[in-house]
Amino acid sequence: MRKLIFGMNVTLDGYVAAAGGDIGWGGPSDELFQWWLGQEQASELTLYGRKLWETMSSYWPTGDQQPDATQAEIGFARNWRDTPKVVFSSTIDKVDWNTRLVTDDAVAEITRLKAEDGGPMGIGGATLAGAAMRSGLIDEYALATCPVLVGGGTPFFTVLDNWVNLNLVETRTFPGGVVLTRYETRR
Repeated sequence: MRKLIFGMNVTLDGYVAAAGGDIGWGGPSDELFQWWLGQEQASELTLYGRKLWETMSSYWPTGDQQPDATQAEIGFARNWRDTPKVVFSSTIDKVDWNTRLVTDDAVAEITRLKAEDGGPMGIGGATLAGAAMRSGLIDEYALATCPVLVGGGTPFFTVLDNWVNLNLVETRTFPGGVVLTRYETRR
């Protein structure tokens, strides 16, 4: 059975994007970016909601060709293109870059993918991850908490019907006061 990991940069007040989708508060340090790259390289499959897919696919296919790209950004772009991806959306009809589109029941497809043999899967996008969270499908949470309060926007966590007990598996501090915490779901 595959492990499903939900991780993102998050504000201290719990948002992955400020009002209007603004993520300008969360530019990672080189060290944090390198950590995220390692997470991406360890993932065998990445699951995206439409909004995050559109953000990622607008930059990373050619991110390694930008004149100011760092070695980590070059590695991320290449890994992003090579890693198999699944996008869940009923409003787009085409995806590229080693990606498959799913237009029907996201929870059923995520459940099916988790049941397969293979390495870890990452899930990105608060709405998609929220559906997986409510269904008890997330095995690990990784939060890179940035020292900023934005007062509203898109929350990292969704409203849940039941408590989810977690075990802390890692803490780490990055430049700029960013604190990483990783938790595994206690089953």
